[in-house]
Amino acid sequence: MKPFQTRRLADAVEVTAPDGSAIRPLCTLPGVASFAHFALEPDQVSRAVAHATVEEIWYVVGGSGRMWRRQGTREEVTELAPGVCLTIPLGTAFQFRAGADGLTVVAVTTPPWPESDAEAAPASGPW
Repeated sequence: MKPFQTRRLADAVEVTAPDGSAIRPLCTLPGVASFAHFALEPDQVSRAVAHATVEEIWYVVGGSGRMWRRQGTREEVTELAPGVCLTIPLGTAFQFRAGADGLTVVAVTTPPWPESDAEAAPASGPW
């Protein structure tokens, strides 16, 4: 049996992701998935990366921005606003930028985020 987890959103950033976003980890199901809250400051641009071992599902809860994703020859830019949900499949190169009001997202990572910068490889992005 897996233990129960209960966690309140931390007041301060706990870790910076390889893409540069400010992460506040939430609960984890060991070996299955992790859940986190993250943000970019107004007009901040993330570093372009591609995950080597994890996939993500994002849900925008505040602010605005844009997300660029590329798989092979397919690429797209998605407008980010509260209520938008999107996926970042394994190996997808991606980069995102916040609008003038910043960007706040909650995300599920499967399997759980490995907490290693080696998990995300640098990629070439549009910004």
